[in-house]
Amino acid sequence: MSTSLTQIRDDLYQTRRDSPFPGLTTHAYLWRRPAGNVLFYSPVGDADFDAIAELGGVSAQYLSHLDEAGPNLARIAARFDRRLHAPAAELEVIAEHHHVDVPLEAVRHVDVNDVEVLPTPGHSPGSTCYLVTGAGGDRYLFTGDTIFPAGDGTWSTFVVPGRGDPAAIRDSIKLLGTVEPDIVISSAFAGPTPIEAVDAARWSEIVDQALASVPS
Repeated sequence: MSTSLTQIRDDLYQTRRDSPFPGLTTHAYLWRRPAGNVLFYSPVGDADFDAIAELGGVSAQYLSHLDEAGPNLARIAARFDRRLHAPAAELEVIAEHHHVDVPLEAVRHVDVNDVEVLPTPGHSPGSTCYLVTGAGGDRYLFTGDTIFPAGDGTWSTFVVPGRGDPAAIRDSIKLLGTVEPDIVISSAFAGPTPIEAVDAARWSEIVDQALASVPS
């Protein structure tokens, strides 16, 4: 099989590193499951499409917020005919790039793909995190840009001037503090990796670090 994807767990794969513009680094993630593979976030180009196809393609794609929308959404749909899930609050902007099949309202729930949808506004009005249980029982938390590694061993957040909401993101980070992930995976990030395996103590520390980074 192609080696362009990095296997993180038995059922979790990372696409190649993308840099959409200077200072921003991203990956997307394929969660492989018998009922249909799920793609979290969005690769910038099509370089990994063949490798993804070899793993069974994509039946559903989840965007955490509008910054992940771009021209590649149409190319993903053309290749894999997947259903696009994205925050309803950002539907107009995302739909400029591709039709959203499943608008996600700001209500915490577990959907038909066994994805727990966690509304976490603040970085953007519709920012959403996703929690799933992998094949080995580990819980994967996809945080988008709500929290991310800052590159110095800490995790942080970013309130976009004129768009973000410090009070909302503070509440969102506190909500994340109530879940119990085993692996935390951001979208954009600084440093070598957007992934960290955590225990309860480390997760509490990360939440505190992110809260401390919220502007007053």
